[in-house]
Amino acid sequence: MGLFLLTLLSLAIDSRVQAALKAWDVPGVAVVVVTPEHTLYLKGHGRRDAAGRPVTPDTVFPLASCTKAFTTALIARLADEGKISWDDPVRKHVPDFRLSDPAADALVVLRDLAAHRTGVGSHDLMWYRSPWSQAEMVRRVGRLPLAKPFRTEMQYQTVMYIAAGQAAAAAGGKPWAELVREKILDPLGMTDFCLTSTEAARRPDRAGGFREIGGAVKAVDEYPQPEPNCAVSAHASARELIPWLRFQLTGGRHGEDQLVSEAALRETQAPHTPIRLDAGGRAVNPDAHLVAYALAWVAQDYRGHLLVQHTGLIDGYRAHLTLLPNDGYAFAILANRQGTRLNLALSNTLVDLLVGLPGRDWNAIQRQALDEARAVAQVQARREDLARRPDLPPSVGLEQLAGEYEDAAYGKGKVVAGADGLTWEWGTWKLPLEHYARDTFRFRTDDDRLDRMMVRFRVEDGTVKGVHLFGVPFARTGK
Repeated sequence: MGLFLLTLLSLAIDSRVQAALKAWDVPGVAVVVVTPEHTLYLKGHGRRDAAGRPVTPDTVFPLASCTKAFTTALIARLADEGKISWDDPVRKHVPDFRLSDPAADALVVLRDLAAHRTGVGSHDLMWYRSPWSQAEMVRRVGRLPLAKPFRTEMQYQTVMYIAAGQAAAAAGGKPWAELVREKILDPLGMTDFCLTSTEAARRPDRAGGFREIGGAVKAVDEYPQPEPNCAVSAHASARELIPWLRFQLTGGRHGEDQLVSEAALRETQAPHTPIRLDAGGRAVNPDAHLVAYALAWVAQDYRGHLLVQHTGLIDGYRAHLTLLPNDGYAFAILANRQGTRLNLALSNTLVDLLVGLPGRDWNAIQRQALDEARAVAQVQARREDLARRPDLPPSVGLEQLAGEYEDAAYGKGKVVAGADGLTWEWGTWKLPLEHYARDTFRFRTDDDRLDRMMVRFRVEDGTVKGVHLFGVPFARTGK
């Protein structure tokens, strides 16, 4: 691409990024666009933190779940070396791994973990602000009941990726962090790539996160990730992602070196688990006919083109990596505000621009989809509020509901009675309970994961037997 055309492209991307920032009220974003041979665009926009310092191409952002693709690329390389296979039984490499369903437990292989098809639901609290080591997370996740039949439906499950990383470590004979540096990052020249928030904290050009709180966009504390986590802990700048994006485009090559065989890398981008397009999914992907989870990527059709992408979300940030394998483009969008759809809207906008499709107002399309989803949620919340019966008191006193409870997977928690009512305490969480009706309460919190979640006590003949929350039953164990 000549200098004149490259300048025109840069100006076109500039205008689209600025429009997206304005449409979504996001403080800052960094964008990089590459082909197998060239970097077409690399720039930061907006402010990186509450002090108003600018985003640059070297501003470091959390990649969150975009970390997962580094783990599948590592497994692909280990597979080339004959040390592991996607169809290995998980327990061949992780002896402690189990699934609660005997039939699924007998059949589960590494491919099932990476394709999110074990049948275990998301259960994000098994890792997010979890009180356990990663090894303990993996042991405990196998005690959860299957939410869907084995291999029938995609259910995003981060702890299963931690188990996949443990399998890679066992097969490679070293911790995941050492292996991914030795076999992926260092050969790609990504020597400054950060695998923890501690490493990222040493970088002077680092993004601060934001989210909407009480109707205003405010800075939020970073989610600490001091230990390498093969599912969520990577941090990088837009510039640092250039060799990674090219590696994905070229089928595992870096320069003249074939780091991972093309067949092994393409396997990570290939569809594995269909994703049903319900009304919400179609609103977000109005032009898609088929969407499927691959191995740390989502593969789909997009207006006649193959699109492979993945998002990452962590407190205050969103990341989005997009590949157009047949068209020869890849790009990354790193933003410092959670709770918006800037990344998806901008990704679609850039795809249209790069492959010469008629442009669409993706900011408006995604805004409408988000507004419709929020309207549905508001209707549901209103129905719950109308059905609430605080006049129907619990069948026992609050002091009798207070006590210790335990689940095989989530472990011990307790309900504490105080002057303001009941509070559920588990790990680092302390969540107030609002009475709903009879023996049902609900959480009221600023955390979107848990706000309005129902908490149902099981009381039989005046005796408190347990409580149901997080999708599992906790048994009463003591005062």
